[in-house]
This record gives sequence, C-alpha cells and structure tokens, in this order.
Amino acid sequence: MCTAATYKTKDFYFGRTLDYEFSYGDEVVVMPRNYPLNYLEQEKMDHHYAMIGMACVMDGTPLFYDAVNEKGLGMAGLNFVGNACYRDHEDGKDNIAQYELIPWILTQCSTVDEAKNLIRKINILNTPFRPELPVAQLHWLIADRNQAITLESVEEGIMVYDNPVGVLANNPPFPMQMFNLNNYRHISTGITENSFAPGLDLKEYSRGMGGLGLPGDLSSQSRFVRVAFTKMNSISGSGEMESVSQFFHILNSVDQQRGCCHLGKGAYEITIYTSCCNADKGIYYYTTYDNHQITAVDMHRENLDGTDISRYELVKEEQIRIQNS
Repeated sequence: MCTAATYKTKDFYFGRTLDYEFSYGDEVVVMPRNYPLNYLEQEKMDHHYAMIGMACVMDGTPLFYDAVNEKGLGMAGLNFVGNACYRDHEDGKDNIAQYELIPWILTQCSTVDEAKNLIRKINILNTPFRPELPVAQLHWLIADRNQAITLESVEEGIMVYDNPVGVLANNPPFPMQMFNLNNYRHISTGITENSFAPGLDLKEYSRGMGGLGLPGDLSSQSRFVRVAFTKMNSISGSGEMESVSQFFHILNSVDQQRGCCHLGKGAYEITIYTSCCNADKGIYYYTTYDNHQITAVDMHRENLDGTDISRYELVKEEQIRIQNS
C-alpha cells in the first residue's frame, strides 16, 4: 500500500511512499523533452515537457509510479484494489492505457487546471503492458503548488475530486477518506480542555495528549488520517534542507517496518522507498528501506533536449557516517 502527499514552503514538494512486499526493479528516470512516446492508441509524441520520477523500465519503456514535470506538476499512482475500473476502447475519447496515464498528463500539462481539461477527454483502457502482467488497479494524486486533485476511474466513470489536504492513501474511495476525517475533529496539537464530565478533575499527565485517538495502525484509512494531520500541522523553515527533511518526517509517520504487516507465506509489506521531489527545481530525493541517507537526482543536470532517458539505480545499502573516524 502507499501514501502520497504535498508540502509547500518557499518551494513546492511532492512525494510518496511505496509500500509493497517486493520491488520490480525501481529506478529514478529522467525523461527528456524529445524522448519519443509511442502510445497504444494515440499519435506518437516526439516533443513534450521533460519529467523525472520513479519507474520500472520494461522493454525500454519507463512505467512511472510517480513523477514531476519541468513545470512543477506532480502525479502519483496508488493502489486502489477492488475499486478501480478501466474500460475498452471508446470512440470520441482519448483512449489511454493505465500504464500510459502519468506520462500522458505530465508531458502535456503544466498545471492542475490543464490536467483537469485533459482528463475530461480521457478513457482509461484495461489493456496490460504485457499479457502476463495484470493491469495495476490505481487511483492518482495530481498536484501543483496551488491545488491538488484525486483522479479515480471507477464503475460509475472517471471521477475528479478537489483534494484540500493534498494527501492520498489507498482504499476506500477518496470521498470516504475525506469524510472519515470528521471522526478526528477533536484531535489537537496542543492542550485540550477537560470535557469528560462536570466537576471531575482530570489532568493532562503527558505532552501530546491532544493527539489521543490519532490512529497508529497500518491500514490505508489510518495512514491517510495520520499523514493529513501531520502534514496540515507541519512547521519547518523555508530552506531546501529544512523543507526536504520535514517532508520525509511527514511521510515517515506511516513508515512500514518488515514484520508488522504479514501477507502470508513469509511475505511482509515494507516501505520500499520514500520520495520527495522539489517540483520547482526538479530535484528528486529518495530513501529506501535499507538506506536512510537521502539520495538526490537533479533533472536539470541532464540534457533535457535529448532523446534518451537517463536511469539511476536506487542506492539500497545503508550509508552510515562515522563521526569520529
């Protein structure tokens, strides 16, 4: 399962956790402006916005999990199993395979408003990238520095929801995730009043008791609540290091440790990677389960007018600085 979030100080940041039991061979990929995009049912696109993100590269094609383009628009796909619904070809629509959706939007749109206009014409196809690969059941967080939306393709059709918290987890559908926040309206970052009963002297015996009731389990609904609370109350300086550090702290509030989510047959869900992209500067930061040191790839250090993608294998081995060496 996964959690995605936005954060804004002086710059705008976009990122996510990817929680799963195994990796497909994830890499940070920079797609330049002239990389040819061969869509399943759309015309070939030779010129477009450049983008950077995490992807699995198969048959030379990057299959993006999340990415940000050079204009500062970000998009992430999260598991939405049991609710996602894709369709066959529909005349009069832009028929886009599910695995093509992130590049289709990010290579053409510079803002959420432009993405909304493009989505109005979209039909998401149920065609797999390879016959042996199942079509991933996803929904998406799309955001720029001014607004965020959630995109869901469900049985009723394509749904686009304003996302005022700039956070997305997995199930249930987004309107239910947002409605569930009503159950936590009493939670506070500070000292709360004793309203248990008149005349009963009850004391705050610890710091942080305003957060009593904030869910701590690993379910997607609880992770949505916890990251929404953490992100919406988060305070940091506006510098790059402070902002990036704070963003990782926000998503680390839902980090999944090996052993705590048993899937059977010796498999455990873990946080395979956590990402934070400075969408204004095009710098993609990440950590992995076994490497807590932040690693970065700067898209603007690549030839963005080129025709070939740049690929960076994830640094997975723990990097420890010995201070008294």
